[in-house]
Amino acid sequence: MTYTIGHRGAAGLEPENTLRSFRRAAAEGVDAVELDLRLSRDGRLIMLHDPTVDRTTNGSGPVADMTLDEIQRLDAGLGERIPTLEETLDAIELPIHAELKTVEAAGPLADLIFARGLAQRVTPISFQAEALRRIKLSLPDLPVGLIVSGAVYSLVPALQIGAALVSLEAAYLSAAVVESCREASVHVTAWTVNEPEEMRRVFDLEVDGIVTDRPDLLAELMV
Repeated sequence: MTYTIGHRGAAGLEPENTLRSFRRAAAEGVDAVELDLRLSRDGRLIMLHDPTVDRTTNGSGPVADMTLDEIQRLDAGLGERIPTLEETLDAIELPIHAELKTVEAAGPLADLIFARGLAQRVTPISFQAEALRRIKLSLPDLPVGLIVSGAVYSLVPALQIGAALVSLEAAYLSAAVVESCREASVHVTAWTVNEPEEMRRVFDLEVDGIVTDRPDLLAELMV
């Protein structure tokens, strides 16, 4: 069975990485949401993809230079503000694929997962193997996922950190790649799939999950 993962919530329908977007993804019937994690200057885990707030808010500047209070004064679209991970966990009940955008966010995420007993709900993922290695040092039994971009693909980095999941760029995904993951007992998801034709192609490869900005379109296709 292929499950659906709302990218930054429902980023094609609502302002990305906001509670409004996460709730919309839930309303569209996703099985999980993907979100982006960075640290504020005062060490809080907040939902933001970019290193600056410029693209997705009415503010400007590096998020690492701003306190949570300063960040949450900004408009992240349609009156939404940038939420913390704790606020997101309280707002929706879905499983979460939490993408670490910085290595420094690994420790606070591991601490939160341990403190709130979230091992069955939160899966840390990242392009950065070091971030996942740090998670595994704190929580060795926690499943983590390595994100991979481009056509050059190897399972070795994922296996070296004990990843249970790889998230691969859909454009370069093939039946042979999916089979190699199966043989290594590694789950595979595809990112980011927004066009119906590509959704059908990836779905036919029988991946474990499809990451999409348009969960509404994917839901129609999977009926």
